[in-house]
Amino acid sequence: MLDRIQAYIQEHSLFSPTDKLLVAVSGGLDSVVLAHVLHKLCVEFAVAHCHFGLRAEEADADEQFVRKLAKQYEVPYFVEFFQTKKFAEQEGISTQMAARALRYEWFERIRQTQGLDYVATAHHQRDTAETMLLNLTHGTGLAGLHGIRPKTGHLVRPLLAVSKPDLYDYVVENRLIWREDASNDSPVYQRNRLRLEVLPVLRDINPSLDQTLSITAERVGGAEEIVRRYVEETAAQAQRTEPEATYLDIRMLQKTAATAVVLHELLRPFGFSYLVVKDIVQSFGAESGRRFESPTHLLVKDREQLVITPRNLQKFGTQQLQAGQEALKIDGLHLRTELLEITEGFEVPRGKAVAALDADALKFPLTVRAWQEGDWFMPIGMKGKKKLSDFLIDQKVPLNLKDNVQVLVSGDGKIAWVIGFRPDDRFKVTEETERVLVVKRM
Repeated sequence: MLDRIQAYIQEHSLFSPTDKLLVAVSGGLDSVVLAHVLHKLCVEFAVAHCHFGLRAEEADADEQFVRKLAKQYEVPYFVEFFQTKKFAEQEGISTQMAARALRYEWFERIRQTQGLDYVATAHHQRDTAETMLLNLTHGTGLAGLHGIRPKTGHLVRPLLAVSKPDLYDYVVENRLIWREDASNDSPVYQRNRLRLEVLPVLRDINPSLDQTLSITAERVGGAEEIVRRYVEETAAQAQRTEPEATYLDIRMLQKTAATAVVLHELLRPFGFSYLVVKDIVQSFGAESGRRFESPTHLLVKDREQLVITPRNLQKFGTQQLQAGQEALKIDGLHLRTELLEITEGFEVPRGKAVAALDADALKFPLTVRAWQEGDWFMPIGMKGKKKLSDFLIDQKVPLNLKDNVQVLVSGDGKIAWVIGFRPDDRFKVTEETERVLVVKRM
């Protein structure tokens, strides 16, 4: 099986021998096999594990298992503890959808901050069949019928050519231990019902169902390629990407054939459903300010353009700045710190991109997070409280970009700096200050 996987990696140019991977490991059979295979192939990788807070002690045991597995392979280990139910309730989506949005956003963030080349997941041949049928049941376009691709951007799936029975044979042959997730047998989840009740019937009709659907997915993928080229031509004329947002020209979109279909393809990377896209098209002639949301992005109709910005999912995770830590990178945010002793002639640095804070007034670790409703601080120069929501209105921060505003919070819960705007008066440098922590946004 190792030779087959290696050939598959080379055939689809998933990654090169010198690339470094972030491997998503849940502790289940599939991901345990993936980690073992990559280890055997001498691929350099780190392990990432998501704790979604959904299965109490069982999830805690999974995390400990994966932590030991990473130690066994002597590779870096990353773990995040998500507030999945809170996110799902806020967005009005299922816990599975919430977990997917949170984990892939986190995987990409770790990949970038750690200088890794790809994120690898343990999807296999049976996952392709399940995904195709599930998408067809819910209603889908060409993208849903091509199943799971071997490579999507920085996401790779080295096991797609491997069947589930092959994976079982591999763990037996190599005497691997894995964790069973009891939720995999729960009929509450649609994919489980499809796997346990529907697919066995279809395999009675066609014992080679997984392979047949894999071939069908390949043919659909060819048709999708034709559509993709047309969409690319449209994007070249209608789409403009800036660091803070993506812009789409409504007038150019209106000239395309099957506007909703084309727009759906353009918006696919941002997670908008086809039904929402149809509503967006209907808004072309409406007033400015119409808002549309996906689990990961916000789209606003602004005059003759659509403005798309990422939603900040980091508020459902944590990022901390430890005492003595000189840098912190979070997606597009890069902070650098410098601890200075006050000497004669010291001048407090000024500007929106820098904060000079009384180091001894801070409690470590500091936390960087998205601002939240109810947050307040004391803008430097003021003695009273100011709601952060009111402060952002006063600063005329565009609706789309408010979600990107982050705060640096002292360990005692006090906001020390609204990053990129203004420090808090309680942490300002005074005549009594002996040490200054200078934090710069790079």
